[in-house]
Amino acid sequence: MLETWKEIVVESSGLYVGFGGLLIGFVFGFIVYRTNFCTMGSISDMLSFGDYRRWRAWLLAMATAIAGAAIISWQEIAYLTDSIYLTPQFNWAGNIAGGLIFGFGMVFAGGCTSRNLIRAGAGDLRSLVVMIMVGLFAFMTIGGIIGPLRVKIFAPVTVNLSDYGLETQSMGEMLAKVTGMSTSAGSMVVLVVLLVGLLGYIFKSKDFRSSPVHIISGFGIGLCVVAGWFLTGLAFDELADNPVALTSLTYVQPAGASLDYLMRFTAYGAPSFAVVTTLGALLGGFAGAVSMKRFALTTFANTKDTLRNMFGGALMGIGGVVALGCTIGQGVTGMSTLAAGSLITFTFIVLGGIGGMKYMEYQLMKEV
Repeated sequence: MLETWKEIVVESSGLYVGFGGLLIGFVFGFIVYRTNFCTMGSISDMLSFGDYRRWRAWLLAMATAIAGAAIISWQEIAYLTDSIYLTPQFNWAGNIAGGLIFGFGMVFAGGCTSRNLIRAGAGDLRSLVVMIMVGLFAFMTIGGIIGPLRVKIFAPVTVNLSDYGLETQSMGEMLAKVTGMSTSAGSMVVLVVLLVGLLGYIFKSKDFRSSPVHIISGFGIGLCVVAGWFLTGLAFDELADNPVALTSLTYVQPAGASLDYLMRFTAYGAPSFAVVTTLGALLGGFAGAVSMKRFALTTFANTKDTLRNMFGGALMGIGGVVALGCTIGQGVTGMSTLAAGSLITFTFIVLGGIGGMKYMEYQLMKEV
């Protein structure tokens, strides 16, 4: 049956990726708005109120995506080794620096890229400006004016794991290399340990277990990421003239790709998965706000608020490219591949977020 599905999707990949990606993005945006899923908010809740429910929801999204991606791999729907997350080029310094920059920036922007995208759909013009800044600085960092500096700093310290007998940066393969076990056994050990550890930690909390909205948000976001892998896995054909990239939800590079598509629509064919999921999330945020009767146009409070948000957007664009992803792109999608770089990025996004919040507190205390 899967082979039949793949043949059908590959034959009309633009159609299926276009409408399928739009639906996945829409569901993602709707869930984020209706459940108030927010990765930066989860860090703030922990530091300010000792409330770990949104933090656990983020981890549940991660665990759900890990389990779903494993099933997709076992069923050979997609070979995740073809994704950008498992390349043997181990950019550990970029994962650290990019994670810190992104995490610090999301505090100034009042939320990560996905959160700002959904708020923009709900009428928040501040978030719209933030997303434009994210997109601009992302493309400036990929191949624009910041690109050469990025390469000069991080290329020399990037490790080619192929030199050490590794084909990917999978944590399972790394464990196998160190212990001498087979790659499949190492991958299974990492998978089981992570899932048992995450789910045990998540559901040991009575507060979390008794909060359906947080459970739904975690499962829902994780399943959206799994759906992305499933769709692009079916559509992926390396022999195609323009192969569909094997990927799932992420929102830094896609912010720039969406702006580029709007400006050069006539030069492109069907929109990419990145573009349609970005549009879908925007529409999902709009639908969520309308369904709760909360859609309203809002804007910046003053010049200081404007500069702070623009600065945060710029940092997220730079950091997200350097680290190859954001709180969703690396923290959920990347982590679902069990990539070592994704774990590093996730860790340093959290540390960057904590640092950003401490800095903001310090600035507020100075003004008192």
